[in-house]
Amino acid sequence: MSGQSRNVYWMVVRNFINSFKPRRIRGNDMGKDYIGNSYFEIPADPSEGKRKPTRWYNPPKGQDFQDPIPAEWEAWLRMRRQEPPTEEEITKNLAIAQMKKINAAKIEAKRLAEGGSLPSIPEKGHQSFPIYPDYHAGDSQNEPPNK
Repeated sequence: MSGQSRNVYWMVVRNFINSFKPRRIRGNDMGKDYIGNSYFEIPADPSEGKRKPTRWYNPPKGQDFQDPIPAEWEAWLRMRRQEPPTEEEITKNLAIAQMKKINAAKIEAKRLAEGGSLPSIPEKGHQSFPIYPDYHAGDSQNEPPNK
């Protein structure tokens, strides 16, 4: 019995010491995005019982996961797509997104030039709900009987 407890003790000590050592995870470099994130993958190996690949990314120095990652790379990280996105696909989608921003700014400028104002947002509260005359609280039909 004491031999087993000694093995557990040494396993705990060894794992504690190893936790201070830097990890040496080596994956295949799959690419970079326009933000500077690097993407990696360790492929699946069914012979070792690993059915899914391991995927991750490293942000550029000083960024610490602050910027959102592009949708194409996020889909690849979450296993929604098998192949990593190509450079052509990323630049095409980035150009479309920038074109949408420019077009939205043009439409907004045109609306303001025509004298349009910002859409009114109703205030929250009981005044923002519709009032129907048939169901009005002051109606004699809906008033509770006096006791």
